[in-house]
Amino acid sequence: MAAPAVVGTTKAPPAKPAKPAKVKGRPGSGIEARWSIRILVWVRRVSQAGFLALFLYFLFQTAFRGSFASAETAVRLPLPVEAFLLADPFVAAMTLLSTHTVYRGLAWSVGLLAVTLVFGRVFCGWICPFGTLHHFFGWIFPSRYLRGNKRVESNKTAPRQQVKYYLLYAFLAASVAGSAIGGLFDPICVAVRAIGLGVIPALQYIMGVASVAAGQASVRPVQGATDAAQDFLAQTVWQSKQFYFHQTWFIGILLVAILFMNRVIPRFWCRVLCPLGAFLGVFARFALFGMEKDHAKCTDCNLCIVHCQGADSPQGGVKWRQDECHMCLNCENACPEDVIKFRFLPTRKSTISKPDTGRRTAIASAAAGAVVIPAMRIADVIDANYDHRVIRPPGSVEEREFLERCIRCAECMKVCPNNALHPAFFEAGVEGIWTPILIPRIGYCEHSCVLCGQVCPTGAIQKITEDQKLGIHQKPISIGTAFYDQGRCLPWAMATPCIVCEEFCPTSPKAIWVEEVDIPKRLPMAGEDGKEPGMTTVHVQRPHVDPSLCIGCGACEKVCPVQDKPAVYVTNVGETRSKTNVILLEDTNYNRPG
Repeated sequence: MAAPAVVGTTKAPPAKPAKPAKVKGRPGSGIEARWSIRILVWVRRVSQAGFLALFLYFLFQTAFRGSFASAETAVRLPLPVEAFLLADPFVAAMTLLSTHTVYRGLAWSVGLLAVTLVFGRVFCGWICPFGTLHHFFGWIFPSRYLRGNKRVESNKTAPRQQVKYYLLYAFLAASVAGSAIGGLFDPICVAVRAIGLGVIPALQYIMGVASVAAGQASVRPVQGATDAAQDFLAQTVWQSKQFYFHQTWFIGILLVAILFMNRVIPRFWCRVLCPLGAFLGVFARFALFGMEKDHAKCTDCNLCIVHCQGADSPQGGVKWRQDECHMCLNCENACPEDVIKFRFLPTRKSTISKPDTGRRTAIASAAAGAVVIPAMRIADVIDANYDHRVIRPPGSVEEREFLERCIRCAECMKVCPNNALHPAFFEAGVEGIWTPILIPRIGYCEHSCVLCGQVCPTGAIQKITEDQKLGIHQKPISIGTAFYDQGRCLPWAMATPCIVCEEFCPTSPKAIWVEEVDIPKRLPMAGEDGKEPGMTTVHVQRPHVDPSLCIGCGACEKVCPVQDKPAVYVTNVGETRSKTNVILLEDTNYNRPG
């Protein structure tokens, strides 16, 4: 007889936990990144594009496209076009150390430091227009060299990333010695200088050539389109006339070279050379927001390294370099194993927060920065043999203080409506490279313009008013004095009537006055009869300069009809800002003439 069936009392085996959804196309377990991170990555991209567009818009608006002759009120730019420079903490630190003061407006940089103390180097990954330019260049023009393992190796933390810290130490030490020469490497200054003085004028020149070619082609639709485009760009991007700048070729080549290096090392400038990034990295070590890793989950797929912008070692098994991270969040977004998490107050077990720099090399860098400035100043270009060509913009402070404050950002050169200001090469010595000087033969200083002082972010050019410059209630501001080369002047040397310089002199009363004289002049050579040429008397007006009224604007030199070397020229002697570079004793009882 069969045994009765036994009712089973054994429990069913527990169901296995559901595996995380595998995302198609992701290696490993394929765990999808948190939705918040995926959204933040797109927000970061929009932020980068938006801030780059804002920077370019401000740069395009660093110009006056109106007319001074018809301006009834003070001319001012409607936008804070120098805002990115004012928010630059590296610029603020240099100014503080070199002048022992914080110039008004640079307090904005405190806000950026506060953001860095909370979120790390978010400026580098989300805001910096120059960094975004490098990021976009590497994305638009990818290199075949950076593929596979080579891409991984190029994105690993490398000793070359210490260079920017050594530059930072050297430039800060140079600031203590009294020079803001670190502006040569500040990324915002580099971007303004390269794009404002190089890229925009080059594009304007190309557009001008295309417009002329379209006109010669006599194709009306094409000619109309190019003329319309030229008119639009002249009102929004560049000036109505072609601008030319000294050193443009050199500045442009440097920009191209730096951008090209992204094909070898992604974000080359940001990782290797940027002193602002190094400065923010010093503060980022205290950031409240950071990375945590679950090393046990890492399968060494290296996707995080492939997408890393800062080369900050996001992969498992190694410590994260907090001072190098740009907070782009690409690593967590790319990780298929849920190894990486960004959060507030993360554990610091897997973090290296201090810059990896050798103490001796850091001290040597600072010492070099402190010593090189006195070494530059023992040259004879300032104290013993000041170059007469160094004509500074109106409102500039005394030369020593000028070099303490000027960061070579080129904002003043970009905004000058007459293309009068240019980057110096060695006229002001090595320390003065790319500081602004006026070259009257190219453009003169507009009589009622004070825009250069308005856009200067550090006070190297003071914010003066039109009344101060014109001398309504005091002596007008002078940036130099005009002189005549009588051996080249048409009325003086050739008995030829010419008073162009006197007509264009903008002061009232005019600093150029004329002497009415009748002088003999030889008639043209006789014909074939061989007789000697006769003589005649010519009435000419010989120009003279009254140095007590001349302001050194350079209008006379600009319009002088004598080509190559003008007959009237301006030097910096008599400039208001200097108590020693004078030509006349100052009259303390000055009364405005007329």
